[in-house]
Amino acid sequence: MEAAHGRGRTTRCEGLGTDTWGVGGRGAGGGRHGGGVAQGGLSDAEFVTWKARSARWPERGLSYLATRFSAKEAFSKAVGLGMRMPMTWRLCEIGNLPSGKPVIVLHGGLKDWFEAQGLCAHVSVTDESDYAASFCIVEKISP
Repeated sequence: MEAAHGRGRTTRCEGLGTDTWGVGGRGAGGGRHGGGVAQGGLSDAEFVTWKARSARWPERGLSYLATRFSAKEAFSKAVGLGMRMPMTWRLCEIGNLPSGKPVIVLHGGLKDWFEAQGLCAHVSVTDESDYAASFCIVEKISP
């Protein structure tokens, strides 16, 4: 299925991914506070946000980790790579626009690969007390 994408371009759905992560325990927490998981899997910007949230409210820090990792997993599935190069946790950042809308920000080789494929991604993230869930749609943009 193709959709209009402004200025005469069209898009075609290339992939859909979804994932859930537990908040705390053996999920995103990786222990009581999530430090090891955070250091190994968050981008520098995500790590700063996680530290600030965790300092104010530890449960909110764990929730932040769960949403980030569920979104990264959903993205990795939508692009069809899983956790294979060039996909790595740290090269896939989940940011937010000023409006609060979550966005995928790619870095390094993953960004180069993604742009070379002519792809764009959309992500949705939600969390409850015990779980976080994310959905990601990847589209191919045609000129």
